Amino acid sequence: MFDVPISDDSIRLGQFLKLANLVESGADAKGVLADGLVSVNGEPEVRRGRQLAVGDVVAIDGESARVTRA
Repeated sequence: MFDVPISDDSIRLGQFLKLANLVESGADAKGVLADGLVSVNGEPEVRRGRQLAVGDVVAIDGESARVTRA
């Protein structure tokens, strides 16, 4: 697992996937979410607009990234 700092209190899941380099583009984020490949805090997630807060853990394809404060 690696930490990804954000400057605000929250971030949308689609934006976080790109920021953490878990996907290359917004289109890629949409695809992996639609395919059910993403989990947030251990629960499957399909909503690209889901708000993430500091401490949330996003996992995809065996990699995990935690939201931290910048």
